[in-house]
Amino acid sequence: MKKLILLFAFAMSFPLFAQQTQNYEQFIAQLKNNTRTDKNDRAVWNLLNDFYEEALQSDAGELNRNTVEKMQKLYADRKAKNMQILHLFMVYNNHISQTAAQGKTPDSGLQVGLMLELEKEMADTYGKVPAIVRIYKAEALVSNGQHKESADVISAGLLEYPGSVPLKVYRFLETNDEGLKTDLIKNHPDHWMVKQFGIR
Repeated sequence: MKKLILLFAFAMSFPLFAQQTQNYEQFIAQLKNNTRTDKNDRAVWNLLNDFYEEALQSDAGELNRNTVEKMQKLYADRKAKNMQILHLFMVYNNHISQTAAQGKTPDSGLQVGLMLELEKEMADTYGKVPAIVRIYKAEALVSNGQHKESADVISAGLLEYPGSVPLKVYRFLETNDEGLKTDLIKNHPDHWMVKQFGIR
């Protein structure tokens, strides 16, 4: 991802947990046990949507400082609900940023596991999975060599979120669809992913 320094600085405060299967399962169980789920509380949903709009969907691909501050405030609130979702999201980002900072390759199995768990929690809590989780899941699957599964996630994601530029970019890179290319060049020429992948 591009220019997520503020988020990653915040995420660095989360220690990487041991990645053995047993510890991972205990970690997930503990997350669920230590949070209150409320289907009507949209604070975490809104925060992830803000993250998506700013870091992935916008041309600049940069988080607003206000979003980071809202995230910090939510973490500090002991009464906050649905925090298992935000924790899973941050552990994923933390793992990616820390391994990148160390010049290592992320654990793709861990990435996929976290995204599957996050997807399930979002669906169970809100009845819907946001675009950012679809995008991260597709990226995780590619990292794990599951290209067909990733393509299926992208296709399904575009049905839900037809205006998602990242999903359009990934779909174009997979298919070389000229219609998508034209759309990206005409309607999103300044988007950071369009530039990054040299779509012209």
